[in-house]
Amino acid sequence: MIELIVNGQPHRFEGDPDMPLLWFLRDELGLTGTKFGCGAALCGACVVHIDGTPSFACITPLSVAEGAEVTTIEGLSPDGNHPVQVAWRDLNVAQCGYCQSGQMMQAAALLAETPEPTDEDIDAVMSQNLCRCGTYPRIRAAIKRAAGQEAQ
Repeated sequence: MIELIVNGQPHRFEGDPDMPLLWFLRDELGLTGTKFGCGAALCGACVVHIDGTPSFACITPLSVAEGAEVTTIEGLSPDGNHPVQVAWRDLNVAQCGYCQSGQMMQAAALLAETPEPTDEDIDAVMSQNLCRCGTYPRIRAAIKRAAGQEAQ
């Protein structure tokens, strides 16, 4: 049996410990904000935090999350007002929106680790997340706004 905390709530799973965390979140818990993109950790649509560290849920076996705290986009802020989420809305970052939950989770982890990121910091971390619509300039601007590095 796997026990973990997801968005502050304890959960148990008695199924296959090798099942990807993504499917547990989406199919078992109904948390569909985390997206399936490539299934190979190449696009970043599935990024969640495991004990505060960004992780690709599509390739992470559920057993890796045993005893851990998992945060999804639904748990980033109870009211949807994490600074990254606010900046994303203020700057209309999303176009098709498919990758945006993974982008925001990666950005939130970046800002937790590096509160005043440089463009190079942003590029290095965010290069793990693909956006087929090419909203990269808006993503960078939103990260800077969330960090308080841009005039509100």
